Amino acid sequence: MLRGFTIVVVGLLILACVAILGFYGWYALLARSAVSSLGPEVPIGISGGIEYRDLNKNGVMDPYENPTASVEQRVQDVLSRMTLAEKAGMMFINMIAMQPDGSLQERPTPKNPFTFIIPTNSEMIVRRHMNHFNIMQGSGPAAMAQWHNSVQKLAERTRLGIPVTIGSDPRHGYPSSPAAAMFAGAFSLWPEPLGLAATGDTLLVEQFGDIARQEYTAVGLRLALHPMMDLATEPRWPRVFGTFGEDAELAIQMGRAYIRGLQGSSLGPESVATMTKHFPGGGPQEDGWEAHFSYGRSQIYPGGAFDYHLAPFVEGAIQANTAQIMVSYGVGVGITENDVGFAFSRPIVTDLLRDELGFTGVISTDWALLSDKRVLGRTLLESPGWGLKHLEPVDRAEHALNAGIDIFGGESNPEWIVELVESGRIPEARIDSSVSRLLADKFLLGLFDDPYVDEDLAAGIVGSAPFMEAGRRAQEASLVLLKNTADDESPVLPLGPEERLYVQGIDTSLAAGYATVVRDPAMATVALLRLQAPYDPPRSDSMLEGLFHQGDLDFKGEELAQILALTASLPTIVDIYLDRPAVIPEIAESAAALIANFGASDQVILDAVFGRFAPSGHLPFELPSSMEAVRAQLEDLPYDSENPLFPFGFGLTYGESDTGSTTDESPPSE
Repeated sequence: MLRGFTIVVVGLLILACVAILGFYGWYALLARSAVSSLGPEVPIGISGGIEYRDLNKNGVMDPYENPTASVEQRVQDVLSRMTLAEKAGMMFINMIAMQPDGSLQERPTPKNPFTFIIPTNSEMIVRRHMNHFNIMQGSGPAAMAQWHNSVQKLAERTRLGIPVTIGSDPRHGYPSSPAAAMFAGAFSLWPEPLGLAATGDTLLVEQFGDIARQEYTAVGLRLALHPMMDLATEPRWPRVFGTFGEDAELAIQMGRAYIRGLQGSSLGPESVATMTKHFPGGGPQEDGWEAHFSYGRSQIYPGGAFDYHLAPFVEGAIQANTAQIMVSYGVGVGITENDVGFAFSRPIVTDLLRDELGFTGVISTDWALLSDKRVLGRTLLESPGWGLKHLEPVDRAEHALNAGIDIFGGESNPEWIVELVESGRIPEARIDSSVSRLLADKFLLGLFDDPYVDEDLAAGIVGSAPFMEAGRRAQEASLVLLKNTADDESPVLPLGPEERLYVQGIDTSLAAGYATVVRDPAMATVALLRLQAPYDPPRSDSMLEGLFHQGDLDFKGEELAQILALTASLPTIVDIYLDRPAVIPEIAESAAALIANFGASDQVILDAVFGRFAPSGHLPFELPSSMEAVRAQLEDLPYDSENPLFPFGFGLTYGESDTGSTTDESPPSE
């Protein structure tokens, strides 16, 4: 019997190996087939003394290949040459993968499960005619630059040689943001946007944007899927960390500077285009639940503050000439018709954004609005097509096009657009209007004339010493000192090197460079404790849901008891990373000193604690005093928590008392 069982097991393993090899072989065959259909590489020609790239390889400088022609002329010429399938392919932007060594991703790999749901590079570029992508992986800068050039080389061999636009979610946060930017790579490390807002320094924020621009362009990233101009008026919302806080005027000033740094005053060959999100403001989520998930679909305005949330887009992003805008998943309760998500609403997308506000750029959906995403038998993302879940993806696409959407995020299905046009449900002229806007950005960015990057220079730019130093200084400027008082009312910070230091949540070898580190709190004169804002466990086993910090904001049970036991045993400096406004009254009361950070290294925290610089940041949101106060707040109103523990704008520096310093709640001047 045992022998028979062994034979069965071995047989199953052999079948599994054959299946896997067949699966990989099928992908490799598809890749070879796609590449074999391509034309030659683009030759360089000269016509009338003008050097041009002969993108369609016909030996003639056509208007769209002429670098001296106007953008409008070039757009209309290439548009007239495109097939319906090519136009449809341009209207999708999805994740794309690369090999760690910089080679093209032409088959799935077990080390990256996303490659099992993301088509290969050649499948998307050659067969599906796609040329907008979001790269989620990080690798060495030289490898990223090499991969980017290989992608552009692949694209230039297609019929019209239309270049690829590579985008990215934020890559500079410390710690890295969840989801799409989790593999950020070697880029310089900065505080999250909350931390940029805490500095109150628009010049610093513009410097960040400019450095991000240089690092992005070095490896071929030309589209930033940020900034977020949502307002953090609902403290439980898991995406608070990506905002500039809850104050509209502060967000306006920060957003303008951020976009200027990335794009410049207008879009050009040195720019990174920005896709500002999530219009018309995704912050007022009911009870703070995330709109990715069905229980978080409702975006509500019990305080009647719709215009307050709209203001950062109107006075910030649009005035700063953001190239693109992403529309929120949420269902605007009492705002959108028929309880549909904002991206399916013509009154929001066309009547408000396009016509009333005069936005002429590209309008995108958020990710996977049309279809569910599954990987290895698990649902990674349930399609947040709220209000139209009963429809097929192609029918949802029709609703979004009629609303005014130009490009679909997180999808790779141009055949839906082809079907809609060929069936007469959507006129091709409607498709042309969206494709024209997408083409215009490519021309303005200079991609048609030179899409390539210098692979040798990339490593010297991305994460360079000056850029890392600028990021470190920004981390310093973003720290907020909330408390600095011992039992005798004397200041605790800064510490001196004579202290015997007990640490938790911090690199002990690094801390040893500042003071004597002891293992036993009983042997210490002071403790340093690094915390992260609390959150509830995921409500389901969804892979994506596990990446979001949702639910209550307070420490509970044994976790709180352990913290308070330490603070009661000896003077304790507590540093807490606030990706959301934590509820910490007991900790604030018992800690000898309290520091808030929005992304900062151990070294930066230690430098602050030991007086190598003085914290100077101010809270970009209020810290509530209790969960009861949080639940009583109105989701759409700023700073409306009763008796907040620390108000919006609070911040001390060394030499001030705990009651002595708040801002006047006015934004910085530009």
